[in-house]
Amino acid sequence: MKRDPLLWAALVAVLVVLASAEYELAVACGFGRYVAAGVPAALDVYAIAALRARRDVLAVVGTLIAVNAASHLVAVDLLPVSVTLVVAVSAVAPLVLWRVHRLSEQEAEPRPEPSTAEAEPEPEPAEPITVERAPEPVDAAPVGPVLGPWQPLAELAGGTGGTGPDLLGDHFRRAAQVITEPETEPAPEPVPPAVPPTGTGAADIVSEDTANTTFAKRVATVRNWLGTEPELTGAEIGTRLGVSDGYGRRLLRAARDAS
Repeated sequence: MKRDPLLWAALVAVLVVLASAEYELAVACGFGRYVAAGVPAALDVYAIAALRARRDVLAVVGTLIAVNAASHLVAVDLLPVSVTLVVAVSAVAPLVLWRVHRLSEQEAEPRPEPSTAEAEPEPEPAEPITVERAPEPVDAAPVGPVLGPWQPLAELAGGTGGTGPDLLGDHFRRAAQVITEPETEPAPEPVPPAVPPTGTGAADIVSEDTANTTFAKRVATVRNWLGTEPELTGAEIGTRLGVSDGYGRRLLRAARDAS
């Protein structure tokens, strides 16, 4: 119960008023002067216990109304004291004892306190994350230099049983030979024979080698170029004369030797 002074004052006043009527009814039903005081005391204790426990409130209010009305009806001779009335007043004390005992047991039982905090919502299950990977290429070309066809370790080490050729040594010897050998110069381009002018005979045909004559002219041309461009290379000479790079290098060497 709340500790409100006005509420307690009203409760005390009501119990005093009811206690007087309850006491007079008990005396009229044959209770002694001192024992009759136990009837209002028992009803007052029951009323307070019911209000504290917030149970049997309607039952205790109905009992108090009935006992108070019966007391006043007996006092004005409107209700005779009968067997039924005496039995009912005598049953008040045992019934109050039973109900107060039950209320005390129910009050002693622990009650779950209502939760004022709102229940936290359960987190929703996270959606699965799918990681897509690019498909790996099938039969992809190898990255990096390729030295040659793969050979078993036994063959690279010298063949089976020590009688096979040393394939690894042959491979490196061939590679060294290709690196150290000078580049093969292409054969000189054939020069078509000079056509004698019309009206000349066989005596007008040049007796010298036409290819050598052309080569000598080109060497002289390269010598003139080197006089102004000493850094000229064989590839540039070949480009200017419309010949291969190897032939241009040959002209360059001949021009430098003739200088």
